[in-house]
Formats: sequence, structure tokens, C-alpha cells
Amino acid sequence: MLPVIALIGRPNVGKSTLFNRLTRSRDALVADFPGLTRDRQYGTGKLGERPYLVVDTGGLVGDEQGLEGLMAQQVWRAVEEADAVLLLLDARDGVNLSDEQIAERLRRSGKRVRLVLNKVDGQDVDAVLADAFALGLGEPVAIAAAQGRGVRALIDRVLAELPPEQEAPEAGEDLEQGIRIAVVGRPNVGKSTLINRMLGEERVLAYDQPGTTRDSIHVPLERDGRHYTLIDTAGVRRRARVSETIEKFSVIKTLQAINEAQVSILVLDAHSGEVAEQDATLAGHIVESGTALVVAVNKWDGLDDEQRQWFREQLDRRLPFLEFAERHFISALHGSGVGHLFDAVEAAARAARTRVPTAELTRLLERAVHEHQPPLVRGRRIKLRYAHQGGQNPPVIVIHGNQTSRLPASYRRYLNNFFRRELKLVGTPIRLEFRTGENPYQGRRNRLTPRQQRQRKRMLRHVKK
Repeated sequence: MLPVIALIGRPNVGKSTLFNRLTRSRDALVADFPGLTRDRQYGTGKLGERPYLVVDTGGLVGDEQGLEGLMAQQVWRAVEEADAVLLLLDARDGVNLSDEQIAERLRRSGKRVRLVLNKVDGQDVDAVLADAFALGLGEPVAIAAAQGRGVRALIDRVLAELPPEQEAPEAGEDLEQGIRIAVVGRPNVGKSTLINRMLGEERVLAYDQPGTTRDSIHVPLERDGRHYTLIDTAGVRRRARVSETIEKFSVIKTLQAINEAQVSILVLDAHSGEVAEQDATLAGHIVESGTALVVAVNKWDGLDDEQRQWFREQLDRRLPFLEFAERHFISALHGSGVGHLFDAVEAAARAARTRVPTAELTRLLERAVHEHQPPLVRGRRIKLRYAHQGGQNPPVIVIHGNQTSRLPASYRRYLNNFFRRELKLVGTPIRLEFRTGENPYQGRRNRLTPRQQRQRKRMLRHVKK
């Protein structure tokens, strides 16, 4: 499970700015007035090789009305879900009554809480530090989130206090233990019905009401002598249509399930007639995680030919970055097409574990460059020398050369598609890493043999004549 870090505090203390720093994104809206974040934002970050989830919450006032309001309920639900909580204070305003009330409740929660004193740039923070110590939550960490000062040290300290993640099993262990499959999608697209059909029994609550699955459910399954674990998650819902706090934060469990799984089945609702924004967002999270993927378009049996063609066009238009994934058009309710999902899952899992020798990858790189050369940069051709595999799940191909940082995105996409096509990788994303290094032969002298030296002398005499 990825560790979850919740950011809480009064309005306008810089939670969204810190969120953007920790996730290296601009997902959270930032402006210098209170209450801009009405709902929580979530995102993933990475420190070295350790990933984490960050939740940005709305501002708390600290009085009874604020704590009992719907937005306050969301905030405290985030605290319950979190492994660590960062309470942000504003160094310019100092500690006030709202901060004290929030700190008091956090002390009672039993959670790991770290005080963060933000906006310290240009401020004399000694007096504020003394007041912050009085909150009884330990030593504050001073940062300037807008400029990025102190943010790396903060997340270093927070992650160091959390228990280490369990190491992922090796590829051989994966084969023995079976494949972990996350079944994900918006609410009411038929995830639980699909799992029930795959299991052949009513093991997961399925009801025609969005959000009836309240938590991630792990269901073991054996089929044709192979073992699987199906992970059913609460659906990702459009925020404007959500009223219950439990559903608000189900997206955390969805992202955790994706990162825990080896293969994700993304379930889409053909009956809705569109690929929704939430579908595309969830698909983006799956690709970013590197998990292998199978797309299951559910409720296909209720569409006529024209509607089916329209939905296929929607898939191509809205999800072009999923061209590597197999698509299966199914009816979870009636079982049509469901059996083929297991074959697709097996193929995707095998592709994600692919190992390719360095010699073969280098030959493929030479072919790709021969068919379509890299562009010129300031009159010099970018040279790609050799490639080797840097990892699995997903496959990582490391390409060495010169000026690789100047390769345009279009050429990187060309290489990605070329390797995928030639290696016949279906169902898994691949990652390309580019490294620029010095010439490995630089500084090495080619010493001539005595015979070569005599030949060289004869050639020089001939030239002099």
C-alpha cells in the first residue's frame, strides 16, 4: 500500500501550493484568498524510489460549525485515511484560535502529525515557532512552499517516520502466487457484476445504485489451475454528484488498488454512450502507475450497430494513449465475452514480465534509427548508441547516446511504438529512459602491432614520394 499523507489547516495557509510541490503538478488551484479548495484533491508523488499519495483538503475554521460541516467531515475523513498528517500554519499570521482547536483534535486522533510552518520567506519566525511548540505536536518544520524551500527535507522526514513498504515480489514469485487483478471504473459500470460473473457466484454486493461497494474487496479465485486475486474497488465518482464522505475518499483506495495490482481491468459503460472525463482520468492513473491493462467495455449487448460504432470512435478519440491495451466488449450481466478476459490478463501479465537481451534491444535500436534518424540539433545529429533493459512491470528500456535530453517528444513516441511493435508487447505500457554519456572509447589509445607499424612506415614512405 502506498503511504497516504493528508494536508490540513486553516484556509489560505498554502496547502494547495504544497500539494503541487509534493506531486510536481498543477492539479490543485492556487490563489491568494481563503476557501478556494472546496473539495479534496489527490495525487501521487515520488521520493527516490518510494512513491506516496497526497490528499489536499479544504480549509478548517476550527469552530463547532466548521468541524461539523460537510467540508469539515471530508477533512476528518482524510485524517482517518492518512498514515501521516501535515498541519500547516501561516508564519505571517501566526498561531490563532482555529489552529489551536484543530491541533487539539489532532492530538486526540492518535495520528502521526507533523507541524509545518509555511510562508517563512522574509519573516522573523522565532515568535511563531514558540507559539507552534505550544500546540503540543512536536517541533515545527519551516518551509516556503511557493519557492520550494524546505519541501524536500519535509517529505524526507515524514517518509522516514513511516514503516517501510513491503518489497514487491519477484517475477518468479508472481507466477507462483498468481496474478493480482484490480477491477476499476466509475460507479455503476458493472465492476461487482463482472467479478461475480468471473467467480460464478454472488460474492460481492451488486446493486443498481452508484457506490454500493464501499471498500476494496480482495476475492481469491482459481481457474484452470491458475490462481488469481480479484480486487474490487469503490467507484470513482464525479465530485458534483457525491454527498457521502465515504465515497469522496474511495479514490484513495482505487489508486492504492491499482498500485497493488499486476493487471488492471478498466471497466467502461457502453450504455452511457460516452467515454467520460473520469474514465480518461482513471486510465491516466493506470498508465502512470505502470500497471498492465485490459479494457472491458460493459453492457455491449444493449447497443445497436450504429451505437457500437459511435462508442468505438469515442474510445479512439478519448483514450488514444491506451492503444497498447486489449479491448473486450462484454456483458457482465449475461456473461458474453467475460471468459476471454482471463486470456487477456494472462497475456498482459506475461508482457509486463518480459526480459529482452541487451544485444536484441541494441539491434532493434539500430533498426529504428536506420528507418527514421533522430533530428539534427545545432547541426549535429543526435546519436543513439545502445539499449538495455532496466526493469520489469512495466518493461523499462534504457537508451544510451549523446544529446538524448534534446530528443523531441515525437521521436520518443516513435521509439516507444517501434519497440512495442517489434517486441509484440500487448497489454503493458513500456517506459523509455534516455541517458547521455561520454564516449566509452575516449582516452583509450589503439596501440599498433609491430606488423602494423612496419606497414604504416611503408605507407608513409609512399606518400612522401
